[in-house]
Amino acid sequence: MRSSLALAVVVLVVLAGCGGGGTAVDTPKTTGTAGAADATTTGASGVADASTAATNGTLEVHFLNVGQSVATLLVGPTGETMLIDTGHYDDDGEHVLSYLRAHGVDRIDHLVVSHNDADHIGGNAAVIDYYETDADGVGAVYDPGVPASTRTYESYLDAVERHGVTLYETRAGDRIPFEGVGVDVLGPPEPYLEREARNENSVVLKLTYGATSFLFTGDAEDDQETQLVSRYGDRLNATVLKAGHHGSRSSTSAALVDAVDPRAVVISSAFDSRYGHPHEETLARLGSLRTFWTATHGDVVFVSDGERVTVATQAAAPTDPERLRAADPVSVGSDDPVQSRVTIRGTGTVTTAPATTARDAETAGETTPVGDSPADDATADDPRTAVADGGHPLVVETVHADAAGDDRTNLNDEYVTLRNVGDAPVELSGYTVADAAGHTHTFADGVVVDPGATLTLHTGAGDATASDRYWDASAPVWNNDGDTVTLTAPDGTVVLEERYG
Repeated sequence: MRSSLALAVVVLVVLAGCGGGGTAVDTPKTTGTAGAADATTTGASGVADASTAATNGTLEVHFLNVGQSVATLLVGPTGETMLIDTGHYDDDGEHVLSYLRAHGVDRIDHLVVSHNDADHIGGNAAVIDYYETDADGVGAVYDPGVPASTRTYESYLDAVERHGVTLYETRAGDRIPFEGVGVDVLGPPEPYLEREARNENSVVLKLTYGATSFLFTGDAEDDQETQLVSRYGDRLNATVLKAGHHGSRSSTSAALVDAVDPRAVVISSAFDSRYGHPHEETLARLGSLRTFWTATHGDVVFVSDGERVTVATQAAAPTDPERLRAADPVSVGSDDPVQSRVTIRGTGTVTTAPATTARDAETAGETTPVGDSPADDATADDPRTAVADGGHPLVVETVHADAAGDDRTNLNDEYVTLRNVGDAPVELSGYTVADAAGHTHTFADGVVVDPGATLTLHTGAGDATASDRYWDASAPVWNNDGDTVTLTAPDGTVVLEERYG
């Protein structure tokens, strides 16, 4: 994967040798911007507008299961790569390098250091040494410029110096050139916050790809989050939010969550975190947001086509924040493959440009508006939540929870309708539908939803047809004021999870 790196100002940093362990190290700095603006436009607040040029290809975002740490690999639509953080110092980058090699990553075009705590830069030296010695190199390193007094930090700087890698001090207002993807740097600000505390001066990135976007906040805590909300407001809106500081109560505030209004949240921490991450206060603030935890879901991979984001995980586990700990842990370094679990719609607007390939010719069209509120997810015009079962997607088209009259005597007017928006039949034999309280219906053998067709599951009793099935329940199932529709495959994989209300 070769870089097309084009920086506005290129300044090669020559570092002085590092001292012994436990002594502070001067932070290497460059001047000028971290990168040139790319194809997306930038608003007055410094954040790329949600309406961007049409996309061609996919953006992959891999959240690695690295225990009480963070490492995120991004692969852009042209194959350009970005690695944000490199795991914990206690494994010296072993798990991260193993993952990168297993996925054929032969170059790191952009290595982003969210901040210089040892649980985020643990693999920096090993990654730089490996890619500069045995692979195709590291294009550039982006660092917030706040030093640490640890051997891990010194080893990282030594590796930068040893291989002559370009190092940029990266601040709010910079942009990192990532071909086909807008990358805005929203933090740290100038001047630094809270007397240069490392967490509060994390590099904060917003990546925009078509109508989809990702917000990475490092270990930002209350001061930096307050500054972000004050400065950017609803321009923080993103499809996916990486929860700050491993799910600590000191981060991912209600104000930040409201401003971002994500479709999904990712938490990276250990199952048996010595700090108790993620904290219950944080999970409560996430409310009903679909949440993936690397400790129980394993590696979490988001693949965006610019309009929708498909989520794949190693393990099927609850995504309700309050039920995250109900699942078993996934071993760090597990090489089990990921499986598609759910597809979510973007939160911006994508303008489709003239087609340039046969595939583009089939999908080109007018500007597609995408709604903002998760409360209207279950509508025919906005199938944000879909299941990819062998490539044959279903969406929740309708949830009719409030039957006419008395729900208890009109059970068949309470129903859920699924639609097959794919181009091949979907077999539902043995699949189960459940509500948040655990009431379950299992589809009988031979239930198939043809392409473009719908299947309505009524709560009451009746004669089954190709388009109508019956739960045969004796009481209402779906709560009128909100509930969750969960569709589970016979092997236990949750393939659709739709909240309403």
